[in-house]
Amino acid sequence: MFLYKVDNDLQLKLLSYEDAPAVFAMTEESRQYLREWLPWLDAITKEEDTKAYIRSSLYGYAEGRQMNTLILYQGRPAGVAGFNQIDASNRTAYIGYWLHQPFQGFGIMTKAARALTDYAIKELGMNRVEISAAVKNQKSRAVAEKAGYSYEGTRRQSEWLYDHFVDHAVYGILAEEWEINKAKS
Repeated sequence: MFLYKVDNDLQLKLLSYEDAPAVFAMTEESRQYLREWLPWLDAITKEEDTKAYIRSSLYGYAEGRQMNTLILYQGRPAGVAGFNQIDASNRTAYIGYWLHQPFQGFGIMTKAARALTDYAIKELGMNRVEISAAVKNQKSRAVAEKAGYSYEGTRRQSEWLYDHFVDHAVYGILAEEWEINKAKS
């Protein structure tokens, strides 16, 4: 099983069926907050829906198409982060994430994004890692910026969010830039 120690407080653990109760509870508790930016909340209404997501994620992991992890902060479930898509033929990984509201403001997601970027480049051999977020989602955009990603542009009407389209700000980092970025920090 995949377990990545980021630092003494933070670990990324491959999602498993045993995580379903905690992930569903976090989803329920942060539902209104998350709904502003995430389009899948109406499809997750019971723990079984979370298990189905985990099942799909594990199949994607086994096939090398994705990797989603439970964020553990001081041993407690804090959110989900990972590669929503791994495009091996183009050596590009796409990071997605969400954090349970009580854990925000501690730099957890920035550290998780950095760890995932490092893993994608060093372990998976990716040349490019991308993060996209709704243009108005300043917190999510700040994660990409603090992690050292470059703003590359806006994808117009990129995502249907319940009753309207939202534009996405696209951020990317290349393997060669990541090594320079890491050397500076």
